[in-house]
Amino acid sequence: MLTAIFTPVVTSICALVSRHCSDPSPLQTARHLTYERERERERELERETMEGEEQSPEQFKGRTRLPKLAIPCRYDLTLKPDLSACTFSGTVRAQISILRDTKFLVLNALELIINDVSFTNSQKQKYVPLDVVLDGDDEILILVFDEALSVGDGVLSISFSGILNEHMRGFYKSTYMDGGLKKNMAVTQFEAVDARRCFPCWDEPALKATFKITVDVPSDLTALSNMPVVHEKLSGDLKTVYFKESPIMSTYLVAVVIGLFDHIEDSTVDGIKVRVYCPVGKSDEGRFALNVAVKALDLYKKYFSVPYNLPKLDMVAIPDFSGGAMENFGLITYRESELLHNDLHSASVNKQRLAIVVTHEVAHQWFGNLVTMEWWTQLWLNEGFATWVSYLATNILFPEWEIWTQFLKESAGGLQMDALENSHPIEVEVHHARSILEVFDAISYEKGSAVIRMLMDFLGDDVFQKSLSSYMKKYAWKNTKTEDLWSVLSEESGVQVNTMMDTWTKKKGYPVVSVKYVDCNLEFEQSQFRYSGLHSDECWVVPITLSIGSYNNRKNFLLETKLGKLDISGLYRSSDGDSSLFEEKNQEKFSEKFWVKLNIGQTGFYRVKYDNKLTAQLRKAIEDNYLSSTDKFGILDDTYALCEACEVSLSSLISLMKVYRKELNYAVLSRLISICSNVAKISTDAVPDSVNNMKQFFIGLLLFPAEKLGWEPIQGENHLSAMMREEVLMALVKFGHNETINEAIKRFQAYLTGQNTTLLPVECRQAAYVAVMRNANTSRRNGFESLLNVYKEAQAAQEKARVLRCLASCTDPIIVLEVLNFMLSNEVRGQDITYILAGLSLEGRETAWRWLKENWDLVLEKCGADMLLHRFIRNIVTPFSSDEMADEVEVFFASHETASFAMNLKQSIEQVRIKARWVKNIKQEESLEELVKGLASLRSSPVY
Repeated sequence: MLTAIFTPVVTSICALVSRHCSDPSPLQTARHLTYERERERERELERETMEGEEQSPEQFKGRTRLPKLAIPCRYDLTLKPDLSACTFSGTVRAQISILRDTKFLVLNALELIINDVSFTNSQKQKYVPLDVVLDGDDEILILVFDEALSVGDGVLSISFSGILNEHMRGFYKSTYMDGGLKKNMAVTQFEAVDARRCFPCWDEPALKATFKITVDVPSDLTALSNMPVVHEKLSGDLKTVYFKESPIMSTYLVAVVIGLFDHIEDSTVDGIKVRVYCPVGKSDEGRFALNVAVKALDLYKKYFSVPYNLPKLDMVAIPDFSGGAMENFGLITYRESELLHNDLHSASVNKQRLAIVVTHEVAHQWFGNLVTMEWWTQLWLNEGFATWVSYLATNILFPEWEIWTQFLKESAGGLQMDALENSHPIEVEVHHARSILEVFDAISYEKGSAVIRMLMDFLGDDVFQKSLSSYMKKYAWKNTKTEDLWSVLSEESGVQVNTMMDTWTKKKGYPVVSVKYVDCNLEFEQSQFRYSGLHSDECWVVPITLSIGSYNNRKNFLLETKLGKLDISGLYRSSDGDSSLFEEKNQEKFSEKFWVKLNIGQTGFYRVKYDNKLTAQLRKAIEDNYLSSTDKFGILDDTYALCEACEVSLSSLISLMKVYRKELNYAVLSRLISICSNVAKISTDAVPDSVNNMKQFFIGLLLFPAEKLGWEPIQGENHLSAMMREEVLMALVKFGHNETINEAIKRFQAYLTGQNTTLLPVECRQAAYVAVMRNANTSRRNGFESLLNVYKEAQAAQEKARVLRCLASCTDPIIVLEVLNFMLSNEVRGQDITYILAGLSLEGRETAWRWLKENWDLVLEKCGADMLLHRFIRNIVTPFSSDEMADEVEVFFASHETASFAMNLKQSIEQVRIKARWVKNIKQEESLEELVKGLASLRSSPVY
């Protein structure tokens, strides 16, 4: 039955494509692939809708995906926004193929008013639906016809209208300043499933089609879309802009931007025109991003051996934008702070972030746009690969940034989330459109990119690159699943990649490999690492890399079972290379130089737990500077995680931290600072009497780099030193180092009198702003009010964000409450709320929680069920560390709708319970207080 329906459909689509699509061959191939994967769904549909059962639209409700009654090939879309009324109208003519005789057509639509609808078949017969059903819960539009539409081609025509919303999704309103006046612009943001908010469509990534887009806009504004403009027609104050038809692409990649811009441009060596659209008067601020994008296009073309397939690439700075950036095919949209670089107000960390974001989005033009995931279950094929390759590209463009060492911070984020009971596999089933946003998280991005890097390290760079090139060529313009990638990698490498990698993508979690030294043997045991302390018998295929005493003594192997053993007597040679250091005559040298480090370079996505003897030897190896920065990072990060999971004492962690006292590598020092911060916070609840001594110890750890770096940039210093200065000074302020706080406030006062002063370089401002806020209270508000004025007067997006990140760091609950109310005012753009939440002080957590409960309806109205809402939950809930607070959070949300953020809420509550368990464990450490007191006494004062 299916075969009988399937065969003529393919024939009809091929005929349709040859008439209407700009690149028929890729589309035809893509459709074959999609149909093969939908065979089972077709059989299911046949079973569900046998003759006599197609009675009601109700049968289509409650489904995860659209029924395969028809598929689109081409959209002819016209949009007419009214920027004054903040509304829009439009028409869409979708060329479709009916797959089976049916009285129903089902597609996606949400928050639209449907006006006229008709279907015209290839024989020019016109059908008007008997009923039009818009279902808001399932986000579908059901067209009910009084007679069956026959298998074949036709055109579905729909006119519609809607609101330019303020929630930064679908077709929405953004605002900008022009000559002192606030004006409206119109922007689209369709990923993941919001194209349906702009026009009725088959809004699933596998249902690719071509798009012919036309927009009516005010004649003085610029209109941009995925493809170049082919014609403009003026009519009074309006103009109609016609864009070239696109190649086939998924609906979530369609884009339109209408606003007032300046732009700069350049071209790749192949003549691809690249433009950066900036606010009027700020085109020079797009220069750095333009240079990165042009180089990235050339770099990816060489790396993938596949050219960029569109005639142009535009990048646009949007004043109101919910994410960081969006990879729309040929028209990448960014929030302003991620695209614009201002020498006076952009710190080194902003510049680095900009480069990574641009290379990430440009990479999506291949991973995601050219080769697209079949369904959101495979989101990691988009985001994990774009994250990984953005670091690859950034490392090539800026080798002095040591970006692969900094990549470990990405891996750490994935490791942290994936140790939760409420984590999820990389390939996660998505059952409702609104839950898709929850998988745009550390698993899809950070874990996804980390396991890709692990696989590349295992297979080798050359094999991996060749495999990706083959994958791109084989699946260009198509949709894929993870298995397709594994198949190509297996074919190119000769390794059964799926056997190894299925354990990493199809189940949640990862292993901790415990290692101990017994009689010239290393004994290994793997188990799932969980912060909760619960264990399982799960096993992974773990690519073990290890070095013994020297990086020249290395061993690689796969640990495929729970237990493993390795005789190392032949691996560790003396300096003359002729005798083993395990021999009796070499025992003294052995004890001095012996160390074992697993997961060399931290390329594996797993943790390592060493026995006491191996731990002590690694500590000495760090002190003697035998280990690389990546391995020092890994030892510190693993020990901290084990401590948080109550598998290592806090005393042991602190003893390890002591050997990092003279650390000057940026990535390692940055991780040390974040661990110090977390330990200080947990100590506030666990051992409050030791908190001050704990902070004094942390100050002592940071004085060495603080003295080296000072407050002002040194002529010729590198990028990493500037980033290090920012983090070290801010940490010293937060830990209460009086000399640093006083200096910060003094420099801030000088900055207020003249913002061109060199006394407060851009890298030092955040430390100064935090010092001002932590010094502020209800009776001493001058600094707070001065900082608010800095925010209001700032023109650079990065400077505004920098101020917002510091406002909630105040220790006074009344000021914190004022900041939270300010956050929801019209003075803060919706996109920027997240900055304030991220800077919330520990002292303000109770105030923030009460405020959230009292203002929940207002928060929902302001944010909608979007990723911004997830930040409210995470940033306000997770600072707590008691089971009582976890219970209170559960009780509150039990009476509220949580479907769109259910997983995020569970994860946040779990993190509170994890910390509650950690607090109880720390309280049982009898020697901790004396240890901290002794370490605190070791600090000395810096020289300014």
